Amino acid sequence: MAKIATSRVDKLLSSMGYGSRNDVARLARAGGITLDDVDLLDVTKRISVTPDLPTRMEIDGEALDPVAGMVVLLNKPLGMTCSHKEHGAVVYDILPARWKRRNPALSTIGRLDKQTSGLLLLTDDGDLLHRVISPKRHVKKVYRAKLARPLQGTEGDLFASGHLMLEGEDKPLAPAELQVISGTEARLSVTEGRYHQVRRMFAAIGNHVLELHRERLGGLCLPDAMAPGAWKLLGEKEIASIFQ
Repeated sequence: MAKIATSRVDKLLSSMGYGSRNDVARLARAGGITLDDVDLLDVTKRISVTPDLPTRMEIDGEALDPVAGMVVLLNKPLGMTCSHKEHGAVVYDILPARWKRRNPALSTIGRLDKQTSGLLLLTDDGDLLHRVISPKRHVKKVYRAKLARPLQGTEGDLFASGHLMLEGEDKPLAPAELQVISGTEARLSVTEGRYHQVRRMFAAIGNHVLELHRERLGGLCLPDAMAPGAWKLLGEKEIASIFQ
């Protein structure tokens, strides 16, 4: 039987971004931490770190964040970047401020460029991140593209051939699936994550992407009712659906 990990309350909550250990101690003294509906005043106490802890502990009246293995689904708006290194608004600004202080850190699973919207996942689970982006997993990413010029009718065969080369690269792309929606709109499914891949694929055939939106990652779809900038925590079944 696997050994259940334990942690001091102040150390655990500090690693989850709730503040320094002193901050956590002050919060506890003010009655802001409960465990099993009882005020937890001694933050040096060691507790079992089990998956059900968020259902048993509350911080200022709200359920504790997932302890580990947090996965966030975000409908990324236009104009925001996925990197802390770039200037301007970043997707992390949308989320609770404490999540920026989590250790392990919350990171995006792949990236969407500034002018691409749609389904974006963030996690503190490094193993999950690498499984999703690994070329060996062939996790399908589905994008809807609005194009500057009408499709010619030959794009689908070329994208599916496995022979298309992107400018500046020496390895052809894996086969991709094109679904024509209208003369200037298409849905493209790819299993790789090369730099600006979808935009460069259409550029390679003499077209230009005006709008790009990611709708699906593996078997996980972006809910129609989720507004740009909205986010939700994913459960185990939703996470598993990525690989279906």
